[in-house]
Amino acid sequence: MTTTNSPDSSSHNYFDDFQAIFIGALFISVGIIAFTKAGILTGSTAGIAFLLHYWTDISFGKLYFVINLPFYWFSWKRMGPTFTIKTFIAIALLSILTEFSGMMVTLSYINPIYAAVFGGLMLGSGILFLARHHASIGGAIIMSLYCQDKLGIPAGKIQMAVDIIVVLLALLVVPVDRVAYSILGAVVLNAFLWINHKPGRYIGH
Repeated sequence: MTTTNSPDSSSHNYFDDFQAIFIGALFISVGIIAFTKAGILTGSTAGIAFLLHYWTDISFGKLYFVINLPFYWFSWKRMGPTFTIKTFIAIALLSILTEFSGMMVTLSYINPIYAAVFGGLMLGSGILFLARHHASIGGAIIMSLYCQDKLGIPAGKIQMAVDIIVVLLALLVVPVDRVAYSILGAVVLNAFLWINHKPGRYIGH
């Protein structure tokens, strides 16, 4: 005998969403800590926050929160209020967790190759948690989708342009070898998402 789920059986309630957003932000914060300790960075708005952090020594958490503020308008217009509110909560949690990471985690050394692989996997896992609960931490991604709608430029091209700019600017701020490790981290992150984040695989919303 077959059974049919009720319409709401696969939907997430508020508790489901909050715990997933918290865990996702926690995983990403651990990856950010590894990247920061190794002196490497990632792409998108997080990469811009890293660059400014290395340049000015202002904490990543403060910079990341402020940098994302202009993108909420794009998010509201392109993705809707629910996505925007969840994304705001995710970014706020990530900013807080990284801001106070020194009170919770102390690392004397981390191999940069290990940091790139481990950090990339932690970021990828956290982003996957958020995506499965209709949330994000990427302001540049939201802007890319909005520009795709309004200007007809493929979002992937815009995102790639942002990441290339971040990498080029990184050459002015961090050593070349750290840029290479950063590229490794980006490859690990995107490979993880490419393998694990497939449309239709996860039906909860």
